[in-house]
Amino acid sequence: MTYEITKVELFGENRDGDQMTYTCASGTAIPKGSLLTLTDPRTVAACVASGGAIAGIAAMQKSGSDFSTEISVWTNGIFEAYASGAVTAGDKVQGASDAAFTNTVGEAQAFTGVIGFALETAAEAEQFTFRLQL
Repeated sequence: MTYEITKVELFGENRDGDQMTYTCASGTAIPKGSLLTLTDPRTVAACVASGGAIAGIAAMQKSGSDFSTEISVWTNGIFEAYASGAVTAGDKVQGASDAAFTNTVGEAQAFTGVIGFALETAAEAEQFTFRLQL
């Protein structure tokens, strides 16, 4: 994965990012730091487009050949990502692609893909920190 989300600081009762365990496909590789979308029932996959229900960020690497069907997901903390378009500190951010870009969300859009808010301003493809709050 060219661009990935990296952990800066984890929050939660045990400072573990309030990890949750989700089901995932056995034959699918998911790199650590991938933004994951939620499908039914309580299943995750790598985010491939803007919007949609976001489950969190992969807290572990999942191999496509390990036969596992579970993955741990961070839902609470501060992370670094790359901007898809300009981002201003305080903007709500959402997942933009499987490359783990995030971008701003206009007030008129549905907020199903909102994952938190930007902690700093960034230009297109520039790295910035954001608060993940799911």
